[in-house]
Amino acid sequence: MTRRKLIAGNWKMNGHLDHLRELDEIANAAEAHPDVDVAICPPATLIAPAVQRVPGLTIGAQDCHAEDRGAHTGCLAAPMLAEAGAKCTIVGHSERRADQGETDADVRGKAEAAHRHALTAIICVGETEEQRDAGEAESVVTGQVEGSLPPDATAANTVIAYEPVWAIGTGRIPTMDDVAAMHAAIRAKLSELVAGEADGIRILYGGSMNGDNAGELLAVDHVDGGLVGGASLSADKFVPIIEAAGFLYGRR
Repeated sequence: MTRRKLIAGNWKMNGHLDHLRELDEIANAAEAHPDVDVAICPPATLIAPAVQRVPGLTIGAQDCHAEDRGAHTGCLAAPMLAEAGAKCTIVGHSERRADQGETDADVRGKAEAAHRHALTAIICVGETEEQRDAGEAESVVTGQVEGSLPPDATAANTVIAYEPVWAIGTGRIPTMDDVAAMHAAIRAKLSELVAGEADGIRILYGGSMNGDNAGELLAVDHVDGGLVGGASLSADKFVPIIEAAGFLYGRR
């Protein structure tokens, strides 16, 4: 099966209204490479103005609550994000798992909420350096997939993002063999859990992807795109990743 590449940017807790100008060039690059899906997940305060500025670009959120409403001060529900114009949301990012103590069950609940309101859930999984060094990387990651994936997951409503936690923001990159092995293990676990949809669900690589290494990473089997952090804040750094994905389609 040929899966369309998805290049998704996670702005994390960065950006104000004037930063939305970066979206103009990103949207132009997305239009120039129609075989590549491009999404930007800015802070929640920027979702609606981003949608207004670049209506042709997919805008997403960085998190959602598992409940649709209620006494959850400071949280945002999936229907609120959808109303603001979001089309997808990241759930279970390694920073939230670590900083907010989110469990697989929490992440699964958020993904289910996203699905209820027609948002694609980008479910993040990944191991720490200690877990990798202990030889537990594959079991940790596939366990997170099993615990976080809703039973209604399909290729249309779910994306998996593999984050080698020890590579995020450090500039360290696993070997291509390491990346291939983990993505293959995730695909195999998906086949166990949602057999009819497993081949269609995209698996993104989420560890320090940039314009220099994107082409090599995106060519690895079962790497169906990237979840990009810091490089997505700048069109100058993000557009080359989109172009690298587009170049792969051009070679087919």
